[in-house]
Amino acid sequence: MHRITVIGAGFAGLTAVRQLRKFSKDVEITLVSPRDELHYLPGMIWIPSGLRKRDDLVVPLGNYFKRMQVVFHQGNVTGLSDDGRTVQTDTGELTNDGLIIASGGRFIKKLPGIEHAITPCEGIEAAEKIRDRLNEMHSGTIAVGFAGNPNEPSAMRGGPMFEFLFGTDTLLRKQRRRDNFKLVFFSPAPKPGNRLGPKAVESLLKEMKQRNIETHLGHKMKGFEQNKVKTEGGEFDADLIMFMPGMTGNTWFDNSSLPRSDGGLIKANRHCKVEGLERVYVAGDSGSFPGPDWMPKQAHMADLQAKAAAKNLTGELNGTSTDATFKVELICIVDSNDKGILVSRTEQKNLMLPGSIVFHWMKRGFEWWYLRQYR
Repeated sequence: MHRITVIGAGFAGLTAVRQLRKFSKDVEITLVSPRDELHYLPGMIWIPSGLRKRDDLVVPLGNYFKRMQVVFHQGNVTGLSDDGRTVQTDTGELTNDGLIIASGGRFIKKLPGIEHAITPCEGIEAAEKIRDRLNEMHSGTIAVGFAGNPNEPSAMRGGPMFEFLFGTDTLLRKQRRRDNFKLVFFSPAPKPGNRLGPKAVESLLKEMKQRNIETHLGHKMKGFEQNKVKTEGGEFDADLIMFMPGMTGNTWFDNSSLPRSDGGLIKANRHCKVEGLERVYVAGDSGSFPGPDWMPKQAHMADLQAKAAAKNLTGELNGTSTDATFKVELICIVDSNDKGILVSRTEQKNLMLPGSIVFHWMKRGFEWWYLRQYR
């Protein structure tokens, strides 16, 4: 019986498990993660407004693992040895015949004073901090921004920051407090959201103007102070700072022979196979894949990559086909608590549909559908 280890209990890891089990009822699957829970991070944008709370977004995985006949190994991965055949964790070593790495990425926190900013996608606790700070504030300036990894164009996550920005504006208006606050959006990119497509950039900037949100764009970041954002193009005061830095690889990658891209992610081919290693695959934020610069780091893309990785690893173990690839596709709804902008981009076309309450409910409906399979 083949033994497969999956690292990570996020979107890519759980999709990989489902696909592996689909291809083989007999393979032994072990999943390694610090916790046997799925934290549905896309729903965090609704925590500040109260549309979601922690319990809505945390799904215990015990039942899912039981259905999928998965052995759960609780622990933090600390490295790999034997060209991926041994996974080292702080709770023991695991050996495998095949490995799928889906451990996500790590935010680059090198800017001076970055501890004064809240990074929303670090987890539900970050969104709760934003909620609590907004509840405490009676007036002031709220700054929202993001940056990227200059050595890895795809290693950024800007979409949620537009959602926190517009969601905060909507919330304050509903509370009749908007006139007491200044909202500022900042980014070193002159055209933030360009990866969504030219039409999306135009639409997002137009939305900011309509909502009376100021912008500070195209200036390299210098750092933060407790109540200040500093860039090479000037600095401005801020009483609450939400900032999403670019992403790089996990620290445990350094304790392995994994090939790395210039941006610190795991180098893989279009079949999600890690370069130079046998029966080792990667999916999601951990990987650096061939494709356009706008290739997204989002749950949908992670799912597509995980499906290809699972199929190809199964093929490699069984001596069958290993030619599965993934479609490069960006699809998202930029939500603002009461409506959403639909954005879709492939290598052939780019679609952007203006804000509608229909898209808001579509996003909420997708969340229900997606989480249902793990409950």
